[in-house]
Amino acid sequence: MMFLLRSAFWLTVAFVVIRPEFDVAQTATALSNEAVARGGQFVAGQVEAIECDNLACLGGKAVVSAALQPVPRPVPHMQALPGPDSIPLPRPRPDHSG
Repeated sequence: MMFLLRSAFWLTVAFVVIRPEFDVAQTATALSNEAVARGGQFVAGQVEAIECDNLACLGGKAVVSAALQPVPRPVPHMQALPGPDSIPLPRPRPDHSG
């Protein structure tokens, strides 16, 4: 049994080393996003299945429904954006300045 575990481990390490285009971070991010989306859909379905007969229950359902909405990604400030690459910095001195 231990031989199989060691073999599987070293084969996985060899695969990662040989195929460097396999991006673990990107794959993990995609799986995480998919899990969060499916979890949100499950919770939304469960919340919708609750039958309410008073205002407190309806308010709670509204709060949970609003919390399950996807949050938009913030737009970075203009100062955080990279500048144009076509301008060399520092700029060259004009020929007439000596």
